[in-house]
Amino acid sequence: MSVKANWNYPTSIRFGAGRIAELPDALKAAGIARPLLVTDPGIRSLPMLAAALKTLESAGRPAAVFSEVQGNPVDANVEAGVAAYRAGGHDGVIAFGGGSALDVGKVVAFMVGQTRPMWDFEDIGDWWTRADPAGIAPVVAVPTTAGTGSEVGRAGVITDSASHTKKVIFHPRMMPVVTICDPELTVGLPPRLTAGTGMDALAHCLEAYCAPGYHPMAEGIAVEGMRLVKENLARVVADGADIEARGHMLTAAAMGATAFQKGLGGMHALSHPVGALYNTHHGMTNAVFMPYVLAFNDRAIADKMARLAMWLGLKTPGTAGVVDWVLRLREDVGVPHTLAGLDVDGGRIDEIAAAAEADPTAGGNPVPFDRAAARRVFLAALDGKL
Repeated sequence: MSVKANWNYPTSIRFGAGRIAELPDALKAAGIARPLLVTDPGIRSLPMLAAALKTLESAGRPAAVFSEVQGNPVDANVEAGVAAYRAGGHDGVIAFGGGSALDVGKVVAFMVGQTRPMWDFEDIGDWWTRADPAGIAPVVAVPTTAGTGSEVGRAGVITDSASHTKKVIFHPRMMPVVTICDPELTVGLPPRLTAGTGMDALAHCLEAYCAPGYHPMAEGIAVEGMRLVKENLARVVADGADIEARGHMLTAAAMGATAFQKGLGGMHALSHPVGALYNTHHGMTNAVFMPYVLAFNDRAIADKMARLAMWLGLKTPGTAGVVDWVLRLREDVGVPHTLAGLDVDGGRIDEIAAAAEADPTAGGNPVPFDRAAARRVFLAALDGKL
């Protein structure tokens, strides 16, 4: 075989209900004695965070809290976090929350030891080699949503507030040292956020599976992740206290982020600029674009969709079967059929198409995703026409 490929897999994961109690031990394993806990304002006020902080204090590893993190986080959030880290004399980060908090926490830990601007480390070519690896602080990740999988990722998505574009900051050592996946922490997530984050996990698995390139391990993880979503997302949206389904969705999220090292595609290329410009929920935006991107890619993914339809036990074969399933799932969990449901109109279509073409995820689409392609898919999602 003449194929050559580079494969990387995630970190130490402690999965199971109640394992947040092991947070002090996870910090010890990561070599963190004076942690800065990075979260968002919503999580900061919840009992689960108060309980975690009490556990840390009792174990002699008290944490300071930084919560200036917004949905679709911006550069100012990272800068404020870096300032808090340095002022507090911390030696590591606990990234605690949904994808936004996890991304900011990881990028704060990355930037505390760098002298160059953050945008110098965007995921372009080998820009990550510009970083001083010795300056990267260790991270323990604690996800409270089942979607982005950022807890097992080596990057963070941050919006450049000057250009209103989402940028991916990447370095291999941004990977958390230990991740605690405790499904009990996701129980209080409202149905709409449960749906949006769950659809994000599906988007990661689906786009990774469709991306070109030789990576059978990522594809195997992706298809099993999709099976878990198929069997558990609607179930947990209907009953948020279903701890078994919560656990399966938390696993699917981590699987999606593990698989998408193989690549993403048009869903993310479009959702990034739409989220930056309209402040939409990332997973829900991916979900709206999902069937339209699949239909656009049909000529390149037909064989893969035939295998996927069989794996998922779909009644209709091929791409048509997968699209039908996605449409039914979206309806079951409350995803809008068109962009209007996200309060997105066509007024900035040219700006969005240009940004989608330039987005680093566009290169993983199985059909070239240039400006014209992005415009075509955006219009389909705007009109609701497959």
